[in-house]
Amino acid sequence: MIDPKIDIAYQAALEAFSKYNSFDAVSLTGDFADVFESDEDFLTKVDLLDGVFDNNPQIEELREIFFDLLMINFFSADVKKLEEDYLDTPEWEDIEEQTLDRGTELLNLLLYLNECEDEEIEPELEDYLREFLLVDEDEFQDEYRIYEPIIANQILIESPVNEINKVAQSLPEDSELKELFYPVMCFFQNIDPSEEAKTVIAENAVNPAFDMAVLDILVNFQ
Repeated sequence: MIDPKIDIAYQAALEAFSKYNSFDAVSLTGDFADVFESDEDFLTKVDLLDGVFDNNPQIEELREIFFDLLMINFFSADVKKLEEDYLDTPEWEDIEEQTLDRGTELLNLLLYLNECEDEEIEPELEDYLREFLLVDEDEFQDEYRIYEPIIANQILIESPVNEINKVAQSLPEDSELKELFYPVMCFFQNIDPSEEAKTVIAENAVNPAFDMAVLDILVNFQ
């Protein structure tokens, strides 16, 4: 099964990646559809997903954000076929353990966007940080550490995108948000950008193919 929002989001990502890269990632739409729509168990679907990337190294940088999409699709579509409390079972705990090193912080943001839809509120950076991630709470200091670059630079929401670029490039290589900083900040600055605005974002992107793929996932997932 595939969630309609995931269907739109992954195709938008492939189109954006192709627009700013010499490789035609759109040609892999069917391959990814086979993965997302598969009735296999989650870990088998992860193997199928990795197989597409293993066979197409030109899109390697999209691997982990597509894992995030696969996880969200599992939560929103696949889990409906399983027992009601499946996410509390030892089987799911084992899956979580086996995939601890997979995915990115995009997963949290997609979960937040789902919550915004459920509660009929507009996504906002302040709300994401303090009400969803709870970065101000003592027991969530791991989230504070990860998101400190964004917490410290919230003012960039009011700045030109070239300023977001400068900060993104200045982040240390081991920052868990280094790759996502630019597209995430651009998204919260304008959650429904026009084509003209997207052009400006792409022109100032750190990595246009990746950044615009992430941005289009977020814009189309809402």
